[in-house]
Formats: sequence, structure tokens, C-alpha cells
Amino acid sequence: MPRDSRTTKAGLLRAATDEFAEHGIAGARVDRIAAAAGYNKNLIYVHFGSKDQLFDAVYEAAVADILAAAPFDADDLPGYAGALFDFHFSHPHLMRLARWHSLERPGEVLPLAERANAEKLRLLSAAQGDGRVDAGLPPQAVLALLVGMATTWGEGSPEPGGAAGSAAEIAARRHAVVVSVGRLTRPYGAGPADAAPVEVPGRRTL
Repeated sequence: MPRDSRTTKAGLLRAATDEFAEHGIAGARVDRIAAAAGYNKNLIYVHFGSKDQLFDAVYEAAVADILAAAPFDADDLPGYAGALFDFHFSHPHLMRLARWHSLERPGEVLPLAERANAEKLRLLSAAQGDGRVDAGLPPQAVLALLVGMATTWGEGSPEPGGAAGSAAEIAARRHAVVVSVGRLTRPYGAGPADAAPVEVPGRRTL
């Protein structure tokens, strides 16, 4: 019985995600992708056209997954940062995909990511204008710092322990991210943070 085309595409995408995350675009091999998925490699060209187009499909799916798992909320930026931390911790290969994209497609921005980023900046700017978020930094800087904090201990991090660690260490790192983003974005004069200081392994108390 012939396999459903959606099932075939999904299987190829899963195998390609692992291959591209490990080897990048140039180093990936369609033979390995097809073998891992259990399909003839010709089906890659039938469904995706080329290896480069397959990478595009993989990367767009990864971005869509991140957007769905961590919806942006200008009224809860610490919560958004925590959701990003959780997603990157549970999907370390997607951080590697993003790095390969930056290395092998320098300056190229995925339209889906570009639209999402523009909407985040619009919402963040509006929140700053309404006094819900501190306006001491431009929204582009706030968003960049927030994402940087959320991914500090992500895959490939130079920080001690990187993405590894005990459950307590990981929880402490997440808490540090959430507290730090709260302090960064809380409107001036809004009062002290609600969260207690946290000891992060390898770091001084926040």
C-alpha cells in the first residue's frame, strides 16, 4: 500500500532536521536523510525539490515550532523568556539549526521570522508607550537582550555547564532568566521584584 504523502514528508523532515542540525547545509547528505527516514532519496526531490529547499522547509518548521511554543506577550515578558528557555532546553538541535542558518545563509532572514519579529517589536513599542514596559532602551535592544538571556545556557553555550546540569541547576538558571528579564523590563519606579534572589551554579547571587 502506498504511503500517504504527508506522512512521507513528515518523516523526511524529521530525519532532515537531525541531519542538518548535526552537519549543516553543506555537510548534510541526502542519502543519510533518506536512509534515516526509511525512504528512497528520490522522494526528497519529489517533495522538496533540492537539498537547499529541504533545509528551508526544515528551518521554517523549526521557527514555526518556536513561535507556537513561546507566544510573545508584552505584558508578561518574564514569562515569555521562561517559555523560550524551556523550548530551547527541550529542543537543543533547533539552536544548532539557527547557528547553521546564520553561518551558511548570512544576512538571509526567513519571511516568517521577519514578520514575527516585526509584530513583537510593534507590541513591545506599544507597551513601552503605555508605560507597561520600561522605555529606557529601544524595543530592538530589549528584545535582543531578552532572547540572549533566555538562550544563555542553550546548546553550544560557553557558560559553565552549558545546556547540561541537574534538575536543580536547570531550574535555577530558568529562574535567573525570568528574574533578570523582569528587572530589565519593569517600568522605572514600579517597585522591587517579587522574586527572591537566586543562586545560579557558577555565578554569584542575583
